[in-house]
Amino acid sequence: MSPAFRAMDVEPRAKGVLLEPFIHQVGGHSCVLRFNETTLCKPLVPREHQFYETLPAEMRRFTPQYKGVVSVCFDEDEDRNLCLIAYPVKGDHGTVDSVDNSDCEPKSKLLRRTTKKHHVLETEKSPKDWVRQHWKEEKTKSHKLEEEFEWLKKSEVLYYSVEKKGNVSSQLKYYNPWSMKCHQQQLQRMKENAKHRNQYKFILLENLTSRYEVPCVLDLKMGTRQHGDDASEEKAANQIRKCQQSTSAVIGVRLCGMQVYQAGSGQLMFMNKYHGRKLSVQGFKEALFQFFHNGRYLRRELLGPVLKKLAELKAVLERQESYRFYSSSLLIIYDGKEWPEVALDSDAEDLEDLSEESADESAGAYAFKPLGASSVDVRMIDFAHTTCRLYGEDSVVHEGQDAGYIFGLQSLIDIVTEITEESGE
Repeated sequence: MSPAFRAMDVEPRAKGVLLEPFIHQVGGHSCVLRFNETTLCKPLVPREHQFYETLPAEMRRFTPQYKGVVSVCFDEDEDRNLCLIAYPVKGDHGTVDSVDNSDCEPKSKLLRRTTKKHHVLETEKSPKDWVRQHWKEEKTKSHKLEEEFEWLKKSEVLYYSVEKKGNVSSQLKYYNPWSMKCHQQQLQRMKENAKHRNQYKFILLENLTSRYEVPCVLDLKMGTRQHGDDASEEKAANQIRKCQQSTSAVIGVRLCGMQVYQAGSGQLMFMNKYHGRKLSVQGFKEALFQFFHNGRYLRRELLGPVLKKLAELKAVLERQESYRFYSSSLLIIYDGKEWPEVALDSDAEDLEDLSEESADESAGAYAFKPLGASSVDVRMIDFAHTTCRLYGEDSVVHEGQDAGYIFGLQSLIDIVTEITEESGE
């Protein structure tokens, strides 16, 4: 058994970790869950699992760190709140043993077997409960909560005003509609299959957003082709149609999801894949500009590091023989949190004593700059349809580079370069 799980002082039958919705998921249809602060988990797809276990060394800095496999089942308390619980996989020799489980709450402490609703901890609440709580506070009682939730799930672009003086990151969990939708769908699928199966394998991956206070996340679907070699005719035709009707066919990339905190206006903005499919090339460029804009000015200091990492990734992929990253995404992540900059003649301790409230009041005396100005991440994710000649069972073996993905990267480099030049850099 993994030391990470053994370290928890709970009964043997209850040695599990309650999985929470990952609130920064902005795209994809597979549910991503939070295992702990630095680790996420998602349903194991054999092809993706194989990719992470055979990943070329030079690609590792452009993908999340793979941490092993866990077994996941769903449970239900007496109030019928559904929860997903992770357990160690018997006989697994992956790297799950090295996962730091110190900030996880064991199942026995989180699942309160009670009939009293107010005893259920907030971390147990389903996304739908979160939405209900938010709407009770923010909307008039004349609206029906169910109708509002359905509207929330279907809206393609959403803006929310948040309290800038409060903890912005803690407010995010009430807003992200895509992560809530994916989490609910996963619970529903597992509940429907409960009679036949209640144990699934999930892979553990690095949480790329964990080092950011308020992550701004851009999810881009890369390549001119999205269907895998094993896709049915119907599936392939559907994916081909989506590419032809979007920017995928023209520039090899389309917007799949976006989450941005605009500190200047105090707004959170979410854009989902349905809106991304409708964008023209010019619309895509404008969305990219919006992603790097904080509500007051363009975050120009991020553009150079992004271009550098895109060029480095392109060079790495040009050396990968026979790989095809069909339906893979590219994430660009940076921190939307802003901190006051201490004046040149001020002591370093001044910054420590300056609260967010006083910072707002001192806007005339302090210049604001984003935290970790050059701290921007570029990573490839989602490899469920990736193929390579190393995968011996594949009926189709491709030669050379993944030209469609590389074309999309070059298009992205060109567009970010245009934004940089037009902004005066």
